[in-house]
Amino acid sequence: MNIAKKIWLLLLSVGPAFFGVGYTIGTGSVTAMTTAGARYGMSLLWVLACSCFFSWVLMEAYGRYAIVTGNTAINSFKTQFGVIGKYYAILTAVMVVLGQWMCLSGLVGLSANAVYEFTCLFIPSMGGNNYIFVLLLSVVILAIMYGIIWRGNYSLFEKILVVFVTILGLSFIVSVFIVIPEPSQVVSGFIPKIPEVPGSKMMVAAFVGTTMAGPTFIVRPLLMRGKGWTVKDKSSQSRDALIAAILLFVINGTIMAVAVGTLYEQGLVIEKVLDMIQALKPFAGRYAAALFLVGTLSAGLSSIFPILLVAPLLTSDYQNKGFEVRSSLSRILAVLGCLFGLIVPVLGANPIFAQIATQVSQVFVLPLVIGGIFLLTNSKKNMGQFKAGALLNIGMVLAFVFACVISYTAIQAIRESWAKLN
Repeated sequence: MNIAKKIWLLLLSVGPAFFGVGYTIGTGSVTAMTTAGARYGMSLLWVLACSCFFSWVLMEAYGRYAIVTGNTAINSFKTQFGVIGKYYAILTAVMVVLGQWMCLSGLVGLSANAVYEFTCLFIPSMGGNNYIFVLLLSVVILAIMYGIIWRGNYSLFEKILVVFVTILGLSFIVSVFIVIPEPSQVVSGFIPKIPEVPGSKMMVAAFVGTTMAGPTFIVRPLLMRGKGWTVKDKSSQSRDALIAAILLFVINGTIMAVAVGTLYEQGLVIEKVLDMIQALKPFAGRYAAALFLVGTLSAGLSSIFPILLVAPLLTSDYQNKGFEVRSSLSRILAVLGCLFGLIVPVLGANPIFAQIATQVSQVFVLPLVIGGIFLLTNSKKNMGQFKAGALLNIGMVLAFVFACVISYTAIQAIRESWAKLN
């Protein structure tokens, strides 16, 4: 058996883990990890570690529930929680969708600004007020993605983008071996503390929002169903969840470490999108700007499509119906998502700050996501002998406490930012 075939079989054995990683890691992760590494060194590594650990717990819980019962998340909230089930399901779905649409707005703004700043490298006369150019580019990006949804054909486009995103990820991995952070920095990063500097609380919340993402868990039962996994695949499901969590930590940690070695050590700050290319210069040299643009734009575009489909997907889940991308409802909800995605470009907000700030919105749904699966996996009626044991329950309780603490931290960060604006 040749090496290529072995690698292919290994990818098939991993299963939905790569979808979870690909959905979670994108432009937002690159921005958050690079900015955090440049500003705070490795001091927020503990936040990443906690987020990845609890992501593992929740992927295991949602995956186990799905393969044992064959049911999906939102519809189970609706049917299994008695009189409050309907409202719990709707509130969870709405908060997930709004959080994703907020991220979409920041993501579109960042992608459009990246193209603008890259263009200015070759056409300096374009420098200055970029508002109209970025806004028009944002409209074009969303129009293209909506056109793909309208036609219902995304497969080839996705495969092309995955290649570019993979190249970007591998570039960071290679770079970390060139600019390895001091071991003492890495070790100290696991000590829980929040730097006493402006913006650190916002960054902590953004870390959790981009890594411990609610949609990743809510959608996992749908992936289990699509994969055809049943209770006989319990060990495969558990292995898949663990691999996904490990990949989340390794890839995000690598990006942060590279930023520490290239930006933090030199006292460089990130104020605009292309400031982040400094992190890739040890590996890519003068081609760093092109590599970063292609990879970041690809990551952004590949994330826009699934975000636009979150609302129709969860609506179908709630109704327990098959999902059809070309249905009238799917197209209407996608239009609403596109309009929401224009908020940051219309406001003309700083793309770096906007991307980080919009990720914060994701943390507020986590208590609902965790509480829901805790109740579902502890139902003897539905889970039988596979109901959550002591270790999984402890993990979910700790995840719930962590999510509540981070939500409170996010509220404090928002208050501080609002106070500065006023």
